[in-house]
Amino acid sequence: MSAPTLSKSPVGASGATPARTPVGGAADGRIGLRANLRHIGALVRRNALQIKQDPESMFDAVLMPIVFILLFVYVFGGAVAGKGNQQEYVNYLVPGMMAMMGMNIAMAVGTGINDDFKKGVMDRFRTMPIARSSVLIAKIVVEIGRMLVATAILLGMGFLLGLEIRTSVLDLAAAIGLSMVFGAALMWIFILLGLTLKTAQAVQGMAMLVLMPLQFGSSIFAMPTTMPGWLQTFTDYNPLSNLADAARALINGGPVAHSVWMTLAWAVGITVVTAPLAVAKFRKKT
Repeated sequence: MSAPTLSKSPVGASGATPARTPVGGAADGRIGLRANLRHIGALVRRNALQIKQDPESMFDAVLMPIVFILLFVYVFGGAVAGKGNQQEYVNYLVPGMMAMMGMNIAMAVGTGINDDFKKGVMDRFRTMPIARSSVLIAKIVVEIGRMLVATAILLGMGFLLGLEIRTSVLDLAAAIGLSMVFGAALMWIFILLGLTLKTAQAVQGMAMLVLMPLQFGSSIFAMPTTMPGWLQTFTDYNPLSNLADAARALINGGPVAHSVWMTLAWAVGITVVTAPLAVAKFRKKT
Protein backbone atom coordinates (compact mmCIF):
# COMPACT_ATOMS: atom_id res chain seq x y z
CA MET A 1 0.00 0.00 0.00
CA SER A 2 1.40 3.33 -0.98
CA ALA A 3 1.80 6.01 1.68
CA PRO A 4 -0.68 8.86 1.44
CA THR A 5 0.65 12.12 0.08
CA LEU A 6 0.21 15.18 2.34
CA SER A 7 -0.30 18.47 0.59
CA LYS A 8 0.35 21.90 2.15
CA SER A 9 -2.74 23.84 3.08
CA PRO A 10 -3.06 27.22 1.40
CA VAL A 11 -2.84 30.35 3.50
CA GLY A 12 -6.20 31.13 5.07
CA ALA A 13 -7.48 27.52 4.88
CA SER A 14 -8.94 25.71 7.88
CA GLY A 15 -6.32 25.10 10.53
CA ALA A 16 -4.55 28.39 9.86
CA THR A 17 -6.15 31.59 11.15
CA PRO A 18 -5.01 34.68 9.25
CA ALA A 19 -3.91 37.61 11.37
CA ARG A 20 -6.32 40.51 11.33
CA THR A 21 -5.00 44.00 10.88
CA PRO A 22 -6.55 46.61 13.20
CA VAL A 23 -8.46 49.40 11.53
CA GLY A 24 -6.01 52.20 10.78
CA GLY A 25 -3.15 50.10 12.12
CA ALA A 26 -0.12 48.36 10.71
CA ALA A 27 0.08 44.69 9.83
CA ASP A 28 1.87 43.87 13.10
CA GLY A 29 -0.96 45.31 15.18
CA ARG A 30 0.66 48.62 15.92
CA ILE A 31 -1.32 51.79 15.33
CA GLY A 32 0.26 54.49 13.21
CA LEU A 33 0.61 58.15 14.14
CA ARG A 34 -2.06 59.37 11.72
CA ALA A 35 -4.55 56.77 12.94
CA ASN A 36 -3.69 57.62 16.56
CA LEU A 37 -4.31 61.33 15.95
CA ARG A 38 -7.61 60.46 14.26
CA HIS A 39 -8.65 58.39 17.27
CA ILE A 40 -7.71 61.20 19.65
CA GLY A 41 -9.77 63.65 17.59
CA ALA A 42 -12.80 61.35 17.65
CA LEU A 43 -12.52 60.85 21.41
CA VAL A 44 -12.09 64.60 22.01
CA ARG A 45 -15.30 65.16 20.06
CA ARG A 46 -17.05 62.48 22.14
CA ASN A 47 -15.95 64.08 25.41
CA ALA A 48 -16.92 67.55 24.18
CA LEU A 49 -20.40 66.28 23.23
CA GLN A 50 -20.75 64.84 26.72
CA ILE A 51 -20.10 68.31 28.16
CA LYS A 52 -22.67 69.77 25.75
CA GLN A 53 -25.25 67.24 26.93
CA ASP A 54 -24.34 67.84 30.58
CA PRO A 55 -23.64 71.59 31.00
CA GLU A 56 -23.53 71.17 34.80
CA SER A 57 -20.11 69.54 34.36
CA MET A 58 -18.77 73.03 33.54
CA PHE A 59 -19.93 74.58 36.82
CA ASP A 60 -16.55 74.11 38.49
CA ALA A 61 -14.71 75.78 35.59
CA VAL A 62 -17.20 78.66 35.43
CA LEU A 63 -18.02 79.33 39.08
CA MET A 64 -14.78 78.45 40.85
CA PRO A 65 -12.78 81.44 39.51
CA ILE A 66 -15.58 83.86 40.39
CA VAL A 67 -16.08 82.54 43.92
CA PHE A 68 -12.38 82.32 44.78
CA ILE A 69 -11.36 85.73 43.49
CA LEU A 70 -14.25 87.50 45.24
CA LEU A 71 -13.62 85.56 48.43
CA PHE A 72 -9.91 86.30 48.65
CA VAL A 73 -10.04 89.91 47.43
CA TYR A 74 -12.92 91.09 49.63
CA VAL A 75 -12.71 88.74 52.63
CA PHE A 76 -9.00 88.05 53.03
CA GLY A 77 -7.46 90.77 50.87
CA GLY A 78 -7.50 93.43 53.59
CA ALA A 79 -5.85 91.11 56.11
CA VAL A 80 -3.23 89.83 53.67
CA ALA A 81 -2.35 93.01 51.77
CA GLY A 82 -3.55 95.69 54.18
CA LYS A 83 -6.56 97.94 53.95
CA GLY A 84 -6.59 100.13 50.87
CA ASN A 85 -4.17 97.93 48.90
CA GLN A 86 -6.83 96.04 46.95
CA GLN A 87 -5.39 97.09 43.58
CA GLU A 88 -1.96 95.69 44.37
CA TYR A 89 -3.41 92.54 45.86
CA VAL A 90 -5.48 91.85 42.71
CA ASN A 91 -2.29 92.04 40.66
CA TYR A 92 -0.62 89.70 43.14
CA LEU A 93 -3.51 87.25 43.48
CA VAL A 94 -4.77 86.72 39.92
CA PRO A 95 -1.49 85.37 38.44
CA GLY A 96 -1.20 83.04 41.43
CA MET A 97 -4.75 81.82 40.98
CA MET A 98 -3.93 80.87 37.39
CA ALA A 99 -1.76 78.16 38.91
CA MET A 100 -4.54 77.09 41.26
CA MET A 101 -7.11 76.82 38.44
CA GLY A 102 -5.00 74.28 36.61
CA MET A 103 -4.64 72.08 39.67
CA ASN A 104 -8.33 72.12 40.57
CA ILE A 105 -9.45 71.38 37.01
CA ALA A 106 -6.88 68.57 36.77
CA MET A 107 -8.53 66.83 39.72
CA ALA A 108 -11.66 66.26 37.63
CA VAL A 109 -9.75 64.04 35.19
CA GLY A 110 -9.09 61.41 37.86
CA THR A 111 -12.67 61.28 39.10
CA GLY A 112 -13.97 61.26 35.52
CA ILE A 113 -11.87 58.33 34.36
CA ASN A 114 -12.71 56.37 37.51
CA ASP A 115 -16.40 56.99 36.84
CA ASP A 116 -16.02 55.86 33.21
CA PHE A 117 -14.77 52.47 34.40
CA LYS A 118 -17.72 52.15 36.78
CA LYS A 119 -20.22 52.96 34.00
CA GLY A 120 -18.69 50.43 31.59
CA VAL A 121 -17.52 53.03 29.08
CA MET A 122 -14.05 51.49 29.05
CA ASP A 123 -15.54 48.10 28.15
CA ARG A 124 -16.55 49.59 24.81
CA PHE A 125 -13.08 51.02 24.23
CA ARG A 126 -11.59 47.58 25.00
CA THR A 127 -13.28 46.13 21.91
CA MET A 128 -12.09 48.92 19.58
CA PRO A 129 -8.82 48.84 17.63
CA ILE A 130 -7.50 52.07 19.16
CA ALA A 131 -4.36 52.98 21.04
CA ARG A 132 -5.00 52.92 24.77
CA SER A 133 -3.04 56.15 25.24
CA SER A 134 -5.44 57.99 22.89
CA VAL A 135 -8.25 57.65 25.45
CA LEU A 136 -6.14 59.37 28.12
CA ILE A 137 -4.72 62.04 25.81
CA ALA A 138 -8.22 62.95 24.59
CA LYS A 139 -9.33 63.50 28.19
CA ILE A 140 -6.35 65.76 28.81
CA VAL A 141 -7.08 67.81 25.66
CA VAL A 142 -10.69 68.39 26.75
CA GLU A 143 -9.63 69.33 30.28
CA ILE A 144 -7.12 71.83 28.89
CA GLY A 145 -10.08 73.41 27.11
CA ARG A 146 -11.90 73.61 30.44
CA MET A 147 -8.81 75.17 31.99
CA LEU A 148 -8.78 77.83 29.28
CA VAL A 149 -12.42 78.65 30.04
CA ALA A 150 -11.68 78.91 33.78
CA THR A 151 -8.61 81.07 33.15
CA ALA A 152 -10.53 83.38 30.80
CA ILE A 153 -13.23 83.89 33.45
CA LEU A 154 -10.58 84.47 36.12
CA LEU A 155 -8.87 87.13 34.03
CA GLY A 156 -12.22 88.72 33.17
CA MET A 157 -13.05 89.00 36.87
CA GLY A 158 -9.56 90.31 37.51
CA PHE A 159 -9.97 93.09 34.96
CA LEU A 160 -13.31 94.04 36.54
CA LEU A 161 -11.57 94.32 39.93
CA GLY A 162 -8.70 96.42 38.57
CA LEU A 163 -6.12 93.96 37.24
CA GLU A 164 -3.43 95.66 35.14
CA ILE A 165 -1.19 93.98 32.59
CA ARG A 166 2.08 95.79 33.22
CA THR A 167 4.09 93.97 30.55
CA SER A 168 2.47 92.99 27.24
CA VAL A 169 -0.24 90.81 25.74
CA LEU A 170 2.41 88.33 24.60
CA ASP A 171 3.66 87.99 28.18
CA LEU A 172 0.10 87.38 29.34
CA ALA A 173 -0.28 84.69 26.67
CA ALA A 174 2.99 83.14 27.85
CA ALA A 175 1.68 83.03 31.43
CA ILE A 176 -1.52 81.32 30.25
CA GLY A 177 0.44 78.83 28.15
CA LEU A 178 2.76 78.02 31.05
CA SER A 179 -0.26 77.36 33.27
CA MET A 180 -1.73 75.02 30.63
CA VAL A 181 1.54 73.07 30.31
CA PHE A 182 1.85 72.59 34.07
CA GLY A 183 -1.85 71.75 34.43
CA ALA A 184 -1.56 69.08 31.72
CA ALA A 185 1.36 67.53 33.60
CA LEU A 186 -0.66 67.43 36.82
CA MET A 187 -3.48 65.61 35.02
CA TRP A 188 -1.28 62.53 34.65
CA ILE A 189 -1.03 62.33 38.46
CA PHE A 190 -4.81 62.44 38.85
CA ILE A 191 -5.32 59.98 36.00
CA LEU A 192 -3.02 57.57 37.82
CA LEU A 193 -5.00 58.09 41.02
CA GLY A 194 -8.27 57.51 39.13
CA LEU A 195 -6.93 54.24 37.72
CA THR A 196 -5.52 53.06 41.05
CA LEU A 197 -8.20 53.90 43.60
CA LYS A 198 -11.52 52.06 43.67
CA THR A 199 -14.08 54.88 43.79
CA ALA A 200 -14.42 58.45 42.56
CA GLN A 201 -14.95 59.57 46.16
CA ALA A 202 -11.59 58.06 47.13
CA VAL A 203 -9.93 59.86 44.22
CA GLN A 204 -11.49 63.16 45.26
CA GLY A 205 -10.50 62.67 48.90
CA MET A 206 -6.90 61.81 48.03
CA ALA A 207 -6.73 64.73 45.61
CA MET A 208 -7.85 67.16 48.31
CA LEU A 209 -5.11 65.85 50.63
CA VAL A 210 -2.63 66.74 47.90
CA LEU A 211 -4.24 70.01 46.82
CA MET A 212 -4.72 71.75 50.14
CA PRO A 213 -1.08 71.79 51.38
CA LEU A 214 0.25 72.65 47.92
CA GLN A 215 -2.20 75.51 47.38
CA PHE A 216 -2.07 77.18 50.77
CA GLY A 217 1.60 76.38 51.39
CA SER A 218 2.61 78.40 48.35
CA SER A 219 2.99 81.99 47.19
CA ILE A 220 -0.45 81.98 45.51
CA PHE A 221 -2.34 83.92 48.19
CA ALA A 222 0.33 85.55 50.35
CA MET A 223 4.01 86.44 50.19
CA PRO A 224 6.23 83.70 51.69
CA THR A 225 8.13 86.32 53.72
CA THR A 226 5.10 86.58 56.04
CA MET A 227 5.24 82.83 56.81
CA PRO A 228 7.22 80.92 59.46
CA GLY A 229 10.70 79.79 58.44
CA TRP A 230 9.85 76.10 58.06
CA LEU A 231 6.86 76.95 55.86
CA GLN A 232 8.99 79.27 53.74
CA THR A 233 11.28 76.33 53.04
CA PHE A 234 8.32 74.22 51.91
CA THR A 235 7.07 77.12 49.78
CA ASP A 236 10.44 77.52 48.05
CA TYR A 237 10.29 73.90 46.81
CA ASN A 238 6.57 73.95 46.03
CA PRO A 239 6.04 73.74 42.23
CA LEU A 240 2.88 75.86 42.53
CA SER A 241 4.99 78.68 43.94
CA ASN A 242 7.29 78.51 40.92
CA LEU A 243 4.30 78.68 38.57
CA ALA A 244 2.65 81.50 40.52
CA ASP A 245 5.90 83.49 40.62
CA ALA A 246 6.48 82.93 36.89
CA ALA A 247 2.95 84.06 35.95
CA ARG A 248 3.27 87.03 38.30
CA ALA A 249 6.56 88.13 36.73
CA LEU A 250 5.16 87.72 33.21
CA ILE A 251 2.13 89.89 34.03
CA ASN A 252 3.61 92.42 36.47
CA GLY A 253 7.22 92.46 35.30
CA GLY A 254 10.38 91.35 37.07
CA PRO A 255 12.89 88.48 36.87
CA VAL A 256 11.18 85.60 35.11
CA ALA A 257 13.75 83.13 33.77
CA HIS A 258 14.36 81.08 36.94
CA SER A 259 10.67 80.58 37.78
CA VAL A 260 9.77 79.69 34.17
CA TRP A 261 12.53 77.12 33.82
CA MET A 262 11.75 75.59 37.21
CA THR A 263 8.06 75.31 36.25
CA LEU A 264 8.92 73.66 32.93
CA ALA A 265 11.34 71.29 34.69
CA TRP A 266 8.61 70.27 37.14
CA ALA A 267 6.13 69.77 34.28
CA VAL A 268 8.54 67.58 32.29
CA GLY A 269 9.58 65.60 35.37
CA ILE A 270 5.99 64.92 36.45
CA THR A 271 4.99 63.87 32.92
CA VAL A 272 8.01 61.62 32.38
CA VAL A 273 7.38 59.78 35.66
CA THR A 274 3.58 59.54 35.79
CA ALA A 275 2.47 59.35 32.13
CA PRO A 276 4.07 55.93 31.43
CA LEU A 277 2.73 54.60 34.74
CA ALA A 278 -0.78 55.84 33.92
CA VAL A 279 -0.74 54.35 30.39
CA ALA A 280 0.59 51.02 31.70
CA LYS A 281 -2.07 50.94 34.43
CA PHE A 282 -4.76 51.77 31.88
CA ARG A 283 -3.62 48.98 29.53
CA LYS A 284 -3.62 46.54 32.44
CA LYS A 285 -7.19 47.47 33.40
CA THR A 286 -8.48 47.33 29.82
